Amino acid sequence: MFKESAWGLTLFWVACGAVVGGLVTLLAEWLVRLSWAPLQGPAKLLASVPEPWQSIGSVGVGAVLGLVVGIIAVHESLSVRVSPDHVVLGIRDSSQEFGRDEVALAVRDGKQLVLLGPDGMEIAREDCNLPWTRLAEAFAAHGFRWSDEDPYREEFRRWVPGMPGLPHGADALLRARATAREKDEGAEDARELRRELLRLGVVVRDVKKRQYWRMPVGA
Repeated sequence: MFKESAWGLTLFWVACGAVVGGLVTLLAEWLVRLSWAPLQGPAKLLASVPEPWQSIGSVGVGAVLGLVVGIIAVHESLSVRVSPDHVVLGIRDSSQEFGRDEVALAVRDGKQLVLLGPDGMEIAREDCNLPWTRLAEAFAAHGFRWSDEDPYREEFRRWVPGMPGLPHGADALLRARATAREKDEGAEDARELRRELLRLGVVVRDVKKRQYWRMPVGA
């Protein structure tokens, strides 16, 4: 089973938070020396705290914020279990299991792991920070085909509102998904809308803030 180390991921973000906290103290001391700089009020308040409490407090607050981010990152991280009979993807508090006959190809698409069915339809697409070489070896060792590039990449077309060629209802779902992706709390909505589009035979690929789509032959 492949899964990012919870301790390693959490400690990484705690360390990042502590470093940022320390830099905030230095930034505040620099800002108070500039008459034209923004955030003069907060900067003066922070700079007025005597040492060592100023540094301890800034680093401590940064570490706590890093811990929160680390916990969220662990919760959002992907786990992959491969066996001769199935593939199980775990994320958040749920998991998806796919039988051997459902998975025709496992693909690395940038920073995402994609599972394709025999008809070319995507059955899973998840952000993945696992070691790609070991992941590819695990799939191959259990008899699954692997590719380092999406074989259908050139078939994706950029979505623009109202474009022809989409099945009925797909354009509205893509509009809703575009709106959801712009919101910080919209990740789960975007995932659900992706599943709805798959039911219509539409595969979606995200590139930054843009959505691209394709329809497998026969979908």
